[in-house]
Amino acid sequence: MAKTYKVLVSGQVQGVGFRPYVYNLASELALKGTVSNNTDGVIIYISGQTQTADKFYSRLVKNPPPVSKISRCAIREVNYQEFPDFRIIPSSKEGQVNLPLTPDFAICEDCQKEIGDNLNRRYKYAFTTCVNCGPRWSITRTFPFERSHTSVDDFPMCKSCYDEYINPSNRRFHSQTNTCTECGIAFEFTDKQGKQIETENIFQSVSKLLSEGKIIAIKNTSGYLLCCNAEDDSVIKKLRKLKNRPNKPFAVLFPSLDCAEKDLDIKHQEVKVLKSTERPIVIISLSNYIGKIALHEVAPGLNQLGVMLPYTGILQLLANQLDFPIIATSGNIHGSPILSNKKDVAIKLNNVADYFLHHNLEITHPQDDSVLKISKKYNIKTLFRRSRGYAPNYLDIELHTKEKILALGADLKNSIAFYPNKHLYVGQYLGNLENFDVYNRFTNEINGFTNIFEQKPEVLLVDKHPNYQSTQHGIELTKKWNINLYNIQHHKAHFATVLGEHNLFEDDNILGVIWDGTGYGDDGNIWGGEFFRYNSRNIERLTHFEYFNWISGDKMSKEPRLSLFSLVDESFSEVINSKFTSEELKVLSIIKKSNKLKTSSVGRLFDAVASLLNICDFNSYEGEAAILLENLVLEYNIKNCKDYCDGFSGDFISTKQILKGVQIDLNNGIETQQIIANFLFTLASTILSVADKNYSSKICLSGGVFQNTTLIDMLIEINQNKYKLYFNRNLAPNDENIAFGQIMYYLNCRNKENS
Repeated sequence: MAKTYKVLVSGQVQGVGFRPYVYNLASELALKGTVSNNTDGVIIYISGQTQTADKFYSRLVKNPPPVSKISRCAIREVNYQEFPDFRIIPSSKEGQVNLPLTPDFAICEDCQKEIGDNLNRRYKYAFTTCVNCGPRWSITRTFPFERSHTSVDDFPMCKSCYDEYINPSNRRFHSQTNTCTECGIAFEFTDKQGKQIETENIFQSVSKLLSEGKIIAIKNTSGYLLCCNAEDDSVIKKLRKLKNRPNKPFAVLFPSLDCAEKDLDIKHQEVKVLKSTERPIVIISLSNYIGKIALHEVAPGLNQLGVMLPYTGILQLLANQLDFPIIATSGNIHGSPILSNKKDVAIKLNNVADYFLHHNLEITHPQDDSVLKISKKYNIKTLFRRSRGYAPNYLDIELHTKEKILALGADLKNSIAFYPNKHLYVGQYLGNLENFDVYNRFTNEINGFTNIFEQKPEVLLVDKHPNYQSTQHGIELTKKWNINLYNIQHHKAHFATVLGEHNLFEDDNILGVIWDGTGYGDDGNIWGGEFFRYNSRNIERLTHFEYFNWISGDKMSKEPRLSLFSLVDESFSEVINSKFTSEELKVLSIIKKSNKLKTSSVGRLFDAVASLLNICDFNSYEGEAAILLENLVLEYNIKNCKDYCDGFSGDFISTKQILKGVQIDLNNGIETQQIIANFLFTLASTILSVADKNYSSKICLSGGVFQNTTLIDMLIEINQNKYKLYFNRNLAPNDENIAFGQIMYYLNCRNKENS
């Protein structure tokens, strides 16, 4: 006897070809019914024999569409309904959105082939997509994910596209982003005066101009990219000057994986990520590099390169015309957010780009490219920037609260997080809120989240730093919305990210090692070299790197020589005198004597070591000294490394003892690479020493310092599986994860610590 079943599926199931997949599966099994999107995900009704319905459900769960991610799925019998056939019906919006939002997907192989096939009707059409690929979050206006809720709705489908859309056997069956040359998005190619350039083949023209040393601003599907020839050092110098980016490395777009592998030694794990649907920039070693890239200009002083492959039809069509790699960096002035609007670009990039390739698809959520690195020895993946392809979801967690919570994160690498329903949304990387345009983007994203979900939060979480822009804005919002505000200590939020990512809140006696550059501490000092214990829903500070003077405010993070000055005594006078004028030393000595603000920052300790080794005295970008320091360790033998601290025995970790050890080795003529290896070995050994003393079996590690993949590898190597090590896995360890950590801390630790 036939029965009717209702199937509810939630997760990343909209904008991923889920309904067409369900339609074809049901048709194959001769089931009748309907499938539609709703505010919770996908709702399916099927009528047929129980055995067939079970088969349908099993195949749906075990083999869903390739870019979907099912988080919940349930089937139950309902009152029998008779259906004439199986149909996809219009989405219903009953209530508020309660499903993951869909990130952008890199162009799939099928679409890639079509745009390069001169017999295909989408030949050279840059906005070719299907149910398996294309922009999603970057064009979303609201949800559920339907064409009418995206900016693609501005381009009504032609008959050919509509025929594909309604054809169950077509890859574009119910593809919400379906367009073609007849009905789709159009380019506008101009010079910097706005004069249109007529050309039969835009990408051939762009390629030619790039080969001639021109800078071109190209509107991609998630924002503008500034592009130039990566083999032309003169144009890269020009781009650096105009973009106000003197040394920070640029990412390089290779025309294909084959081209990249001819130049670089790329590991299997790196290839896998480069070809993934997220398609991030992957930082790859330059060992055995044999290409022609102007490395001294692209990645000054570094032995690694940010590499990416074409991830949209736009970049693929350009790549098809290129026989050289190109710089493809965010379309902005250094420190500002990525631009996506033609009017803004004409004003802000007019002095940077020689030519502009615009298009008329509105980008509602501009996003930078995500960045990832895989460690050399143990292949640990570390996200450096979580944006396009990853945001705005966090799928691998289930929270048990009815409170609607908004977390505003930190200031330096801001992202926000919202828990308005049964899902947690962690937004894309936004940048430094000290920048006015980034701050505006930040407030717009808050408004965007509350508008999409049609509700305001009941609780608002901010960093404990009273002067953070995010904290100040949070105070304003709580007054406006009349809701509760909670301050979460910065490093405890970092710790909570790893506890949350690995579902460890039910465990006890976990050591938290949180190292970064800066964060406002519970005692009013600048923390950054912290050891915590998590026990019974309580985070307690165990110990830290000994305090030293925080001098000259934010200038200290920009001048590593200041960290060195703060940490050293008179025995370092010769090196200090070589780095400062007598007038500077006079002023700094007075400041140091009267200074009351202290710091335990390991980030600043890295700066001091880099300055002492004459690697970097002035940072031109955030973390430059630490990056250059790690960069010099090409190889190390753990047996030859020594611990400058000889383990942890006192109340604090002695930063001065570490620096003294570095100085002694330097004076004794030990190679710089070995000294840095010793320094990293000391830090790794200290972690295990503190764990030994506190009988912890599990160690969670977070904070910007743990972007150092050499330190991660070294820690894993000397640990030898003695302790269980946990790192951030779906979030960057830097301040991008703070908003997520604020929510984790609030839900799991707040009541205990405030009781």
